[in-house]
Amino acid sequence: MASPRRQVAVIPVRRGLKGPEVCLTRRVDSKKWGIPKGYIDRGDTPEEAALTEAFEEAGIRGPLIGDPIGTYDYKKWNSRLTVLVFVMEVREEQESWLEMRIRTRSWHAVEEAEEMLENHPVHPLWHGARKCIVGWYGKGRA
Repeated sequence: MASPRRQVAVIPVRRGLKGPEVCLTRRVDSKKWGIPKGYIDRGDTPEEAALTEAFEEAGIRGPLIGDPIGTYDYKKWNSRLTVLVFVMEVREEQESWLEMRIRTRSWHAVEEAEEMLENHPVHPLWHGARKCIVGWYGKGRA
């Protein structure tokens, strides 16, 4: 059974015309951008849970790229939560998805996404994310 204080998240990327693009999400009633994130359901692996969150929150599917890039902590409801972060290659994007009434998604160049997440707790992991994204993108260009 997964700890109720453990979550997973994905930094979703796709191949854009000018380079890799990152999908950010936000609640429709918020101005703060983030990444798909959530709890690990009983019986799911962290990898399965990360892919589920990406599909539910952003309507996107694809494989994870490599190993997790790290963790970050944040506080919610007087609890400290640890989030395991993966990078995901987006191969499919749904026109409608489970949480589309409460969340929106938007695609951005890697540098722009990094700036938009400057105050997000995932920001310290961005160097690892960038390294993973550049390696993944470079393989597809060869």
